[in-house]
Amino acid sequence: MENRPLHRRRRALVDRTTATLPSVRREPRVATYDRRPSQPTISSLRPGAEKRGQVITLPPLPSLPPLPSLIHAHVILNPAAGGGAAARALDPIVREFTRQGWAVQLERTEGPGHGTELAARAARAGVERVVAIGGDGTVHDVANGLLRHGGDVQLGVVPIGTGNDFAKLVGVYRHSPERAVRRLVTARVVAFDVGRALGEYFVNSIGFGFGPEVVRVRNAMPWLSGFLSYLVPVVRAFAGFRPPRFEVRAPGFAETGYMMMVEVCNGTTAGGSYKFAPGADPGDGRLDVCLVRRVSLPRFLVAVPRVMRGTHTGMREVTLFQAREVTIRSLEAPLLLHLDGELRAPGVHECAVRVEPARLKVMVAR
Repeated sequence: MENRPLHRRRRALVDRTTATLPSVRREPRVATYDRRPSQPTISSLRPGAEKRGQVITLPPLPSLPPLPSLIHAHVILNPAAGGGAAARALDPIVREFTRQGWAVQLERTEGPGHGTELAARAARAGVERVVAIGGDGTVHDVANGLLRHGGDVQLGVVPIGTGNDFAKLVGVYRHSPERAVRRLVTARVVAFDVGRALGEYFVNSIGFGFGPEVVRVRNAMPWLSGFLSYLVPVVRAFAGFRPPRFEVRAPGFAETGYMMMVEVCNGTTAGGSYKFAPGADPGDGRLDVCLVRRVSLPRFLVAVPRVMRGTHTGMREVTLFQAREVTIRSLEAPLLLHLDGELRAPGVHECAVRVEPARLKVMVAR
């Protein structure tokens, strides 16, 4: 064997060594995972782990709060407002809301008072904001729906109407619909007072005497627009108007006589251009009463432009005062009145008007 070649001696040595070792069967490695859904696990791949197959138990995930509603505002549109301008502006309004990152839900009114029903239903559904698109009548209806529900829903306005008195209080007067939307999405929320009379709320004003007569004449002339819609009904109504005999009572005030009008204001203007209460504040907890006694035609012609400018307060026929409650009683025919420009003939001779402080949450432009 010593004389065998070197490569043969090495092969023989390997064969003898291999023969003395036990046979080893190699099994394929199979990775296993704990799939129990109640206890999340992960294999030990963390730094410093020394044993394969070690299982790390993760702590339970914290519970997440429920997702907020994807609807930012419920929009109530009066398609007849502004002579149909509200309906024509709908698509640009929705596009602007989308551009500002707001998702909105839309409903259309089908007639007077329908906005009250829609707003109340939206409030019951738990919406956070309701936006009225239209004029003061639309705002009146929507506000009544929210107030009757009694919740904390915020009211916003995109003004497309004739007078738009309420829009002056919230900083969107004479804005294009798109600009009004842009200001709404960054608005602050302010608690406004509201007035109440005969079971109905008003946000801007309630009027007796000449005011509702102007509303009646204007409703019969729907083709008027712009400045003429304010002036022509006033002149025509005066021609056939006979001042009623009223008794007006409030704490610290009482007067009886023939009166041109009594306007009880929460806001500064009524009828679109008439500043009956230039110093009114819808958040001071009081109503501003403007009483105008019977006047002659020459004095009336002097008074109209002064009321439009808010400089009528010094006229001898005019008295302004504040009150939390005021009662108007007709000593002749049943009362004719308006609430936010909406005509009412309740068939009564006496009406008590009260303020309800900080009752309505309103979106006011910054």
